[in-house]
Parts: sequence; structure tokens; C-alpha cells
Amino acid sequence: MSAPAPSPLAIVDAEPLPRQEEVLTEAALAFVAELHRRFTPRRDELLARRAERRAEIARTSTLDFLPETAAIRADDSWRVAPCPPALQDRRVEITGPTDRKMTINALNSGAKIWLADFEDASAPTWENVVLGQINLADAYTRNIDFTDPASGKSYALRPNDELATVVMRPRGWHLNERHLQVDGQPVPGALVDFGLYFFHNAQRLLDLGKGPYFYLPKTESHLEARLWNEVFVFAQDYVGIPQGTVRATVLIETITAAYEMEEILYELRDHASGLNAGRWDYLFSIVKNFRDGGAKFVLPDRNAVTMTAPFMRAYTELLVRTCHKRGAHAIGGMAAFIPSRRDAEVNKVAFEKVRADKDREAGDGFDGSWVAHPDLVPIAMESFDKVLGEKPNQKDRLREDVHVEAADLIAVDSLDAKPTYPGLVNAVQVGIRYIEAWLRGLGAVAIFNLMEDAATAEISRSQIWQWINAGVEFENGEKATPELARKVAAEELQNIRSELGEEAFAAGHWQQAHDLLLEVSLDEDYADFLTLPAYEQLKG
Repeated sequence: MSAPAPSPLAIVDAEPLPRQEEVLTEAALAFVAELHRRFTPRRDELLARRAERRAEIARTSTLDFLPETAAIRADDSWRVAPCPPALQDRRVEITGPTDRKMTINALNSGAKIWLADFEDASAPTWENVVLGQINLADAYTRNIDFTDPASGKSYALRPNDELATVVMRPRGWHLNERHLQVDGQPVPGALVDFGLYFFHNAQRLLDLGKGPYFYLPKTESHLEARLWNEVFVFAQDYVGIPQGTVRATVLIETITAAYEMEEILYELRDHASGLNAGRWDYLFSIVKNFRDGGAKFVLPDRNAVTMTAPFMRAYTELLVRTCHKRGAHAIGGMAAFIPSRRDAEVNKVAFEKVRADKDREAGDGFDGSWVAHPDLVPIAMESFDKVLGEKPNQKDRLREDVHVEAADLIAVDSLDAKPTYPGLVNAVQVGIRYIEAWLRGLGAVAIFNLMEDAATAEISRSQIWQWINAGVEFENGEKATPELARKVAAEELQNIRSELGEEAFAAGHWQQAHDLLLEVSLDEDYADFLTLPAYEQLKG
């Protein structure tokens, strides 16, 4: 008797969307279902392994380079695959969600790369998940002209040779997509985002002289990178394109991954393009993993932890050295400033900070860097042009002068700064304002002239949690307590009500956002990701 046919992938509790049939074709859904059957069991094992490793860090309050992979690190002979032409020059990358207007503006921005974000800059509503895929496909077929209904302004793509190359970021391994299920089980969001995009666009991108390129978020170990590599190998065979067509850049945004950078590149070596050094998720990961490590792991205000902090400098310099040793691109962090249309002085000060930051990255050997707004593209471009000139990158700068010990990466107490009461207020403000927008389906939100995404909400709630649990005393004599956090949150809610007026306040999700921030900031059990309980409350 023959085996029963596999159960098809089911669309569950999802309102039909215009043109969804273009993305959710029978063939594409069959591919995503096959990805799920083959790879979700291993994904589940790796998520369980994260918890085991966290328990070990709680016990030891330390991390080290892995003894079992020492031979990979010691072997100087291996390199990642040669870089495809479309990814040789990555000196400025713009990031943002895949709504229609952003898609056009990012591609037209003058940046070399657009990080098309289905992860931290996108709240995973069904509409965002599906329409984002439609927008990218429309961009590749040049069917994406757009008129803003509010302003009447029209947007259209520049010629193909002037457009940024797309590097798409799917959701992290920990997030599921509740609207797509196999045998009653949700499919990992990572496999949904990757699968739909790859299935529809891999050959189309090759025909355009580019390829299916990806940013891999929230990676915690080389074993998670190995799983991605297995996904890529299977996917390329499935659609019949050459092995090695996929290219992946891994965000080193967890403290555990920082100890496995070479191993991550090694696992992905046929598909690796580079590594990226970010700030907020990395700091969030330090708090998460060392939250019971005592006073020496207490971070000061997030804005006091710049990339020049000794432990952050160790991380970024090690990343550049590791990448260039293995022939990969090293991509720097985000300039999140959103220019003001009203205050030229604010812009002048901020632009100088952005310029100094990008000058430092270019001088340290990075091959490129991120910006959040098109107005920052020329500033970052100038910083890298000064160093690179006509060269597409500086992978020939091996940074053999860099020597980083395991302890250097977690020397948080090497930073001469302390938590402050204004820092607590800012964490509450950003947390409430960001979560409220996320619950409305917005993942990238301008707050106080900075582009905030889920990573900044994570560091905000983590710092509130950490300061309370560490019994921090602020400079004004007040102690970090649940009561103080509730008082600050209540004041912020009232300030927002006054700022918006009763009608606009009532139309938002402000009380819900306030309650969720306090839940994840004050619960004794620290939630691994804010977005997990938030997704339960996300409509659509």
C-alpha cells in the first residue's frame, strides 16, 4: 500500500488580501510545506539547545570560544565562496520594511544595498507578510509605481542600473507564522519568508544579473547557520538553480554568535557573503544571557553604550578581522537618525555624529554600513568613499593587529557609565510608543528623531528588567523598583494622552502597549523575546 500524500499547507484565520493568489500559489505553498517537513524538527531542537546554553551561562556567568571547533579557527586555508558581482560593493546599505512606498524609496536611495526587512522593521501581520512579497516581485518586474493617497505624490523606480541590490531579511528562527500550518502546526516564519521569496524570485533575480540574497537574523550558534545552509542546498536543488547561487550575510547580534563567527562563516562557506555588527540586539542578548550575572553585567543607559565602548570595540574589531581573514564582507551598524524637517540645528549635530561613526567604521576596515533614512546615504557614502576610493571593498585589510580574548567580549564593566533616571524614562517612553505602533502593524517607527524597530524595544524592556532585578540606585537617589517603573509608565501614558488628545489616544493601542511593556519588564520570568507575547495580541 502506498504512503498517503503529505497534508497540504493550510491558510488559517487569514482575511483574503488583494493579489494574494500571486504569492500563495499551489506550487509555492507546496515548497514551503516541504521546507517545514524537512527542517522544522531540527529548528525545534536548536531552540531547545538555546535554552540549555542559557542555563549554562546562568550557572557559570561566562562564555568562551568553543574547544570542539578549534581546528576550524586554526585552519588558515579555507575561505568563503567568491563574492558575486552584485555584492562586491556594499559601502552603504539602507534598511527598512517592504511596504510599497519604502520599496521604491529604498531602491532609489542611492545606497548600494537595500535590506528588505520582514523581521525587526516589520510587524508580522498577514498583510505585511503577503503584500511585502508582492511588492518585491513587482519591483523586479518594474510594476510598482505608487501614488500616496494622503499627499498625492507619485513614486516610480529609476533605471535598473541605478537601483540598490536587494538583500532580504526573513524572520528569526524563534517566530512562527500562525496563518500557515501543516497538520495543525504553524510553519516557522523564517521558512515562510524565505520560501515564498526564493520560490518566486530566485530565477527572476538571476535573469536580472543578481541573485537571491539574504540577511540571517538572531543566529545564536554555528549549528543554526548549518541549518540555514541545509535549507539553501535543498532549495537550490528544488527549483533547479546552481548550488552557491544563494548568498547570506549573518547578523552577529547575539553574544553567543560573537564567539562563533568563524564557525558560522565555515558552515555557510559556499553561501556566505559576510557578517554584520549591530548594536541593540547585541546588547539585548548580553542582558538576556547574563541577567543573573550580578553588578558587573549591568548596562548603563542604552545611548551611553556606543560602539567605542571597550567590549563593543572588541566585538567589532574581531568581526572585521574574522571576515577579512575568510574573504567575507564586514558590514557595520545602523545610523538610525531621522532628519527633522523643522530643526536644522538638530540635523547639523546629528549629521556630525553620523559622519564620525561612519568615519570610524570605514577606518576600522568595515566594507560598508547601514543607514535608516535616504538623507543619510550621502553622508555614509562620503565616509567610505574617502577610504575605499574606486575599490569596491577593503577585504585586503586583514587587521592582523587585532587580538581579542574571550573575556574582552563580555567586559561590560569596562565601560565608565551608569544607569540614570532619565535613561529609565527614555526606556519606558520608547517601549510604550514602539509597542503601540507594532500592535497597529508598523515595525519601523520614528520616535524622538530615531528610527526604532523591535531591537530597540527589546533593549528598552531588558534594561528596565535588569535595573530592577539588580537593585540599581539612580543618581537622583531613587531605586529601580517595579513601583517606580509603573509610576513612570503611568506618567508617560498621561503625557501621550495630552499630546494626542482624547480622540486620537482612544483610537490607538496605548493602554495595551503600556500593559505589555510592564508585563515583559516586570515579570520574574524574563520572556526570551518581546515579540512572542506581542504576536499573541497582534491583529491580522
